Amino acid sequence: MTTATSRHSDRRISPVFLGIVAVMTVTGWAVWTDFASSPGVAVFLFVTSAWIVSLCLHEYAHARTALHGGDITIGAKGYLTLNPLKYTHALLSIVLPVLFVIMGGIGLPGGAVFIERGRIKGRWKHSVISAAGPLTNALFAIVCTAPFWLGALDGVPPVFRFALAFLALLQLTAAILNFLPVPGLDGYGVIEPWLSYKIRRQVEPYAPFGLLAVFGILFIPEVNHAFFDAIDAILRGLGVGQAETYCGQDFYRFWSERNPVCDSIASQ
Repeated sequence: MTTATSRHSDRRISPVFLGIVAVMTVTGWAVWTDFASSPGVAVFLFVTSAWIVSLCLHEYAHARTALHGGDITIGAKGYLTLNPLKYTHALLSIVLPVLFVIMGGIGLPGGAVFIERGRIKGRWKHSVISAAGPLTNALFAIVCTAPFWLGALDGVPPVFRFALAFLALLQLTAAILNFLPVPGLDGYGVIEPWLSYKIRRQVEPYAPFGLLAVFGILFIPEVNHAFFDAIDAILRGLGVGQAETYCGQDFYRFWSERNPVCDSIASQ
């Protein structure tokens, strides 16, 4: 009985996660109804809380696939509760990804859950575990853009539409960047099981710096422009205009002076 109760508690959704979802819901409602006196603050809280929810789901996807792949220690570590405080490194898991969004509008989850890879047999299982996280971000992006590509924007307030567009941009950048075959990112985790032991040993020391290296490279103007041009092209294919993502970020950065064009569109 004790063991069953313990296993049940290992998988019970954390109050911390539910609290973040509550913030996302309330602030989303505030953006939708224009209830907030400062729409920028409401957009900031809505997008940030939704981004943290997606980080939790990203890591949950890793953990859940690892559990089914053979790592039975996942539950005891609290990863199945969706509690971000259970992650192995709060700085990499939550703080840095949120700072990346604030500084550059880039969605880039950090490393979080510790998986005992030795318990998992089969290279395909290792690859699927690594791919599960960014695939979750891709699914999140599809959900955020659904009103756009379904043509279901009638009645959707402009500021809420902007917020969804910016959130979709974050999810899309997270999915694409995480699939890069760079040590420390999920894309490398997908191909790592198929590399020789010698190559894996040579690359291993660089894994802790992969995330920061990608972020640093994105600060190179030419790379940044090419990357976001590609992101904008994908979003346009999903029905999301560049003006909508721009205004979403403009409202998100409430501490900066807002572009009057975005205010004009929002008031229509």
